[in-house]
Amino acid sequence: MSETGANTVTLRFLAAPTDIGHSGSVDAGTVLEWVDKAAYAAAVGWAKSYCVTAYVGNIHFAHPVNSGDMVEVAATIVYTGRSSMHIRTVVSSGDPKGGPATMRSQCLVIFVAVGEDGTPIEVPRFEPASPDEIEQRDHALARIKVREDIVQAMSGQEYTDAGTAERVVLRFLAAPSDVNWGGKVHGGIVMKWIDEAAYVCSSRYCGKDTVAVFSGGVRFYRPLLIGQVVEVEARLVYTGTKGMHIAVHVRSGDPRGRELNLTTYCLTVMVARDEQGTSVPVPQWVPVSGEDKRLHAHARELLEIRGRAPGNRLPNHLLEPGGQNALPPGGR
Repeated sequence: MSETGANTVTLRFLAAPTDIGHSGSVDAGTVLEWVDKAAYAAAVGWAKSYCVTAYVGNIHFAHPVNSGDMVEVAATIVYTGRSSMHIRTVVSSGDPKGGPATMRSQCLVIFVAVGEDGTPIEVPRFEPASPDEIEQRDHALARIKVREDIVQAMSGQEYTDAGTAERVVLRFLAAPSDVNWGGKVHGGIVMKWIDEAAYVCSSRYCGKDTVAVFSGGVRFYRPLLIGQVVEVEARLVYTGTKGMHIAVHVRSGDPRGRELNLTTYCLTVMVARDEQGTSVPVPQWVPVSGEDKRLHAHARELLEIRGRAPGNRLPNHLLEPGGQNALPPGGR
């Protein structure tokens, strides 16, 4: 690990063969785990206290990370609230023998500093000094309203057995090896579970190998403890030409009881690939039940909300004539 500034932490390491997943390269879940670790290091270094993941927004997986790559994960504090730290993370990798590294993904992670009793505590204020820091601060501020709209839209949805779409549920116990520095399951592990469930759901639906190209709106509602029963439910809610939008809920609870509480929720977009690794079209999913149609409209609403974020745009199928009102025939 190296530090390049008071508000930046950079992790550097080689991608190991054990990091390779079903896709033949490093899976999105492992990249998310790296992102969480780097952002945690930056948050703790700034707050000088234990910190918890609160939100991970809009991470696009532009290019794969391969075994043997030199990986660099840079996490930079760009804005602070009273107890929150908004951290921009950039994952890059390249040939360890030399040459420029290529940016593989980037996103904004929000951590909250907490005291010994688990309640939020105040953090030092970050004051941007350079033009680049001011631009990144303004970018983080501009996303606050979009994030609030996404959280509100996601929290208002219900997922019941009335849905007919492809659905998978993974269940297991949170193991001691999943523990973080605060004695709980760290956010990176939870996001890895989310990626695995989304992979199973999307692959079953289309009958092909799939990989994540986007994860967004990852909100952490409560801590997940070692030894708890974990349930990760993934459900198809929308398809484009190649993209399958998978809503994932993570719930956990005491194995001696029957109640499971929501800990994390997000939406992941998976694409199908052929044997050469090229993305290919998938069958269009047609909503059947009232719940299907509501969740389909919900996924479309999230696309439109994210399209208002700085640097984002609407998918092509929503830009086509009539695309704002008709069910989209394709597009991601």
